[in-house]
Amino acid sequence: MKILIVEDEPQMLENMRQSLEKEHYNVEAVSNFKSALERIGVYNYDCILLDIGLPDGNGLELLKQLKKMNKTGGVIIVSAKDSLDDRLNGLDLGADDYLPKPFHMAELHARVKAVMRRRNFEGNKIVEIGNVLINLESRSVQIEGEEIVFNRKEYDILMYLITNKTRLVTKAALAEHVWGDHIDQADSFDFIYSQMKNLRKKLENATINVEAVYGVGYKLQIS
Repeated sequence: MKILIVEDEPQMLENMRQSLEKEHYNVEAVSNFKSALERIGVYNYDCILLDIGLPDGNGLELLKQLKKMNKTGGVIIVSAKDSLDDRLNGLDLGADDYLPKPFHMAELHARVKAVMRRRNFEGNKIVEIGNVLINLESRSVQIEGEEIVFNRKEYDILMYLITNKTRLVTKAALAEHVWGDHIDQADSFDFIYSQMKNLRKKLENATINVEAVYGVGYKLQIS
């Protein structure tokens, strides 16, 4: 899943980034209001970790912008400001949670997982779709009771398709979401094709499959 960190304290930002990347999240980070506004205007995120006190603006204004843009990702306010007014304002503006500094990284991980489960899977830790069983905590996948080993990108592609199972996912959207904003430097989408080929092979015995829509992208099919 894709996370944006908006944090102006360099050491805190780097600690959060490294900790979340170890949990296999696709993490991007910015340290000011202007950069954050640019990012949310161009990209979509599953979860945004948002500091309120930014050097060039108030993080709560970003929440207002997210609402105007109809962005559907989760937001956790991560801030040293722990007044009741800050909490209430943030929640009123659409934030999902409020985590005051200082905090343990384990608590941050737990909050992020909880927000994503609520947003995408109605709070469940286990996702069952057809004969496929996915444990969100261990990132393990079973088909007909047999565990199938997916690499990190195959798993990320599968989960992105599942969370967008009613939509046609473009190659560009899939690449940007799973590989991050560095995708802008890619010359082609050939790397997606190889990952998708492996993913479809591993889903041969599943009651879900990935349909390629020529020239556009992919859509999850459930039989």
